[in-house]
Amino acid sequence: MTEQEETRPAPHPYSGKLIIVEGIDGSGKSTQLLLLHKWLEAKGHKVFFTEWNSSDLVKETTKRGKKTKSLTPTTFSLLHATDFASRLYHQILPPLKAGMLVLADRYMYTAFARDVVRGVSREWVRKLYAFAVKPDMAFYYKVPIEVAISRLLRGTRGQFKYYEAGMDMNLSPDVTESFRLFQTQILAEYEKIVDEYGLLTMDATQDIETQQEHMRTLVEEALHGYKPRRGTYGRRTLFWRRFDVPKSE
Repeated sequence: MTEQEETRPAPHPYSGKLIIVEGIDGSGKSTQLLLLHKWLEAKGHKVFFTEWNSSDLVKETTKRGKKTKSLTPTTFSLLHATDFASRLYHQILPPLKAGMLVLADRYMYTAFARDVVRGVSREWVRKLYAFAVKPDMAFYYKVPIEVAISRLLRGTRGQFKYYEAGMDMNLSPDVTESFRLFQTQILAEYEKIVDEYGLLTMDATQDIETQQEHMRTLVEEALHGYKPRRGTYGRRTLFWRRFDVPKSE
């Protein structure tokens, strides 16, 4: 077995399905996943949603680190890996075991792209996420950098965030130019990930409806033969009680 095969995630054995989306900021991946979420629920599926960097375990630490601009590439990588591990074991695996559909806005491939561009070893970061399970479907929303910039600046934010723009890398004193340079490198890294892990490339320049129709077609084909579970376990209170993790004494 090669070193690359050793770090490749293994398929999960559970009855549920894991569907993830990847792409740079401004690719529209979150919008597409939200629309898919609503469509799947309308079809009677039990769906659970999770997103990158949302675990309460490290959220405040990451927030403080960003505020003080004290995060190094390695600490940034380790914090995100900790967040991912927490969400995997507490948010992703339980609903998969229950036969639900899990939708994840970003997965380990985000770290593979961002961390490597920040200078972290490509081999090291893949080994760091060796505990992850392989998604049943992984979509990559590919978009030209200028389109992404235009979308983001037209949105409610009006400007780019410090780490989002890669300002910590001293690529340019101008935040928009820094974003362009940083995210362009991430795009190049994603191209390698697509080939290595077989992500489904989606044309993120198409209109929202066309993209969503394509995504639904692919998902519907992949779910052929999948039987959604029914019952009350999908309610949050009952769901978490069923898969509660015993506290250590």
